[in-house]
Amino acid sequence: MGSFKDVVGHKDIINYIRNAVTENKVSHAYILNGERGSGKKMLANLFATTLLCEKQGPDPCNACHSCHQAESGNHPDIIRVTHEKPNTISVDDIRRQVNEDIQIKPYQGPYKIYIIAEADLMTVQAQNALLKTIEEPPAYAVIFLLTENAEALLPTITSRCVMLKLRNIKDTLIRKYLMETMHVPDYKADMCTAFAQGNMGRAIMLASSDHFNEIREEAVQLLKYINEMDISEVTKAIKKIGTYKLEINDYLDIIMIWYRDVLLYKATKDMDKVVFKDQISYIQERAKKSSYEGIELILESLEKAKTRLKANVNFDLVMELLLLTIKEN
Repeated sequence: MGSFKDVVGHKDIINYIRNAVTENKVSHAYILNGERGSGKKMLANLFATTLLCEKQGPDPCNACHSCHQAESGNHPDIIRVTHEKPNTISVDDIRRQVNEDIQIKPYQGPYKIYIIAEADLMTVQAQNALLKTIEEPPAYAVIFLLTENAEALLPTITSRCVMLKLRNIKDTLIRKYLMETMHVPDYKADMCTAFAQGNMGRAIMLASSDHFNEIREEAVQLLKYINEMDISEVTKAIKKIGTYKLEINDYLDIIMIWYRDVLLYKATKDMDKVVFKDQISYIQERAKKSSYEGIELILESLEKAKTRLKANVNFDLVMELLLLTIKEN
């Protein structure tokens, strides 16, 4: 399980949790709000483990029976709410797993803890059912609502919970973790860090993914030679990009980072800040040939392409418009 010392970033939240535990000011309901991969589950699990730890310190001891149970996912007083329908947490899920169960006292610890992942999937009826429990909880109950979108929760729920917002982690901390803990080489750590945009979970996933390297190589090959391509070659390139439809946002983000490098180098001539250090000669060449207006236009076109793809506009058409804009600028 580890301890709060092992968590990268989120110092304000960790300090809050430690103080709540040591001063015995634990609330009955918390919302952990942050994007996918930001660390909500990890913090909720550590908080729950600390509350039930037999040593009752500000961090879990990881040695007692309770900590071992929590680590193995078998603690009887930590209930993880599940749902059968993929995109909905129903009123029955909440009634059965929370409202009816919460009346039974803890089996062994001082608290009984409920962790509801993807809490924004709760229907309005499910939220109203949960609200009754949050309004009058037993003294031993603690409920964690994990969400990427706290706005989707009813104001009556959010007003009765302590909101813990997970903010982006500094790039320097992410890069350090990737290089020192995961032993990722510096050029790859730079790429994953730039890509993750402050999200540690995403950085770790990218650093561990061979598929990401493949997408990166494909995008780089395109960017190196797109200006020499004729229309038939552009059409072939679009077909090839089509094989990465599921990861198209990653593919477009790689192109975006490339052109940010071009813009940065054009403006500063500083190679140290460039992410694509292994492609510096191509970045320098593109910076010479492209105007500031042209690079801005490409960056805007990338955002437009993402929006259009999200709206289910024809994939080939969106990519053709994008590649022609890149080619012309």
